[in-house]
Amino acid sequence: MSISLSRFLIEQQREFGNINADLRLLIEVVARACKAISIAVSKGALANNLGSAGSENIQGEQQKKLDVISNEILLEANEWGGHLAAIASEEMEHPYAIPNRYPKGEYLLIFDPLDGSSNIDINVSVGTIFSVLRCPENWTGSADKVEEAAFLQPGSQQVAAGYAVYGPSTILVLTLGHGVYIFTLDREAGGFRMTTAKATVPEETREYAINASNARFWEPAMQRYIAELNAGKSGPRGVDFNMRWVASMVADVHRVISRGGIFMYPYDLKDSTKSGKLRLLYEANPMSFIIEQAGGAASTGTQRMLDVQPTSLHQRVPVILGSKNEVERVVSYHSKE
Repeated sequence: MSISLSRFLIEQQREFGNINADLRLLIEVVARACKAISIAVSKGALANNLGSAGSENIQGEQQKKLDVISNEILLEANEWGGHLAAIASEEMEHPYAIPNRYPKGEYLLIFDPLDGSSNIDINVSVGTIFSVLRCPENWTGSADKVEEAAFLQPGSQQVAAGYAVYGPSTILVLTLGHGVYIFTLDREAGGFRMTTAKATVPEETREYAINASNARFWEPAMQRYIAELNAGKSGPRGVDFNMRWVASMVADVHRVISRGGIFMYPYDLKDSTKSGKLRLLYEANPMSFIIEQAGGAASTGTQRMLDVQPTSLHQRVPVILGSKNEVERVVSYHSKE
């Protein structure tokens, strides 16, 4: 019989001693917020949740109504529990200070409240990505001023990371640094139950995910790699590969977790002011932590993702992650440029 998320967290504490009461509460609160977001997503047009919110986020992107709703759900769920020192959201320019009336905790929560929101109006899977860091001991932030520097920790410092996929079923994927576990929302019982323990990414794959419309802007290393995959049995790889692209990172990465593959959003020359498309803190780091814990690999193309030292809250990076052998091949091509 599958166990509940709460029981899983308690058993992890007993086995590894790495989860205190505050961290357990934090994970459970985020999971409850994901349930609420799942309900909001599933109601769609019935609750007038579709369409544009008529505003832009700090990234200069048009916000969907569900972007704003999801952000508010996560903030309101987490601000009062006493387990957080501060929060950072992809939808907000600055960190969010815990209101004075609430106690402060030792953790920092970082999240992309609704990844893949461009797919909302066409009813394609979207999701939530989150990352947990310890607040530095020398942090001098206060309720009215949160230091951005507190969040600028390499991904290797993450205490926990996870994502939720709002698809035909609602899935929660979680790592606490001792493997990857997958939970499915039991709507009748009202909670998440474990459906996969110790998920692993196969080392070999014949599937890849990339936005091929950017091919003309890629660096030579990436163009070479994709050309080899597209050449199929008659090319140097000697096998046929299939391309899969949902344009929702949580959906594309979950496919990698489920059956192997490689996900890429590499550096390209389309916009020379950006070093990549995806955000290091909100997307790349938590997903890379999960992938590595599942036996895969994650890189910028030139550096292990979890070793990248962040320089700003909304920093972008190239992302290459998934089946270990394929990621290593892409990295080797970059090293030869």
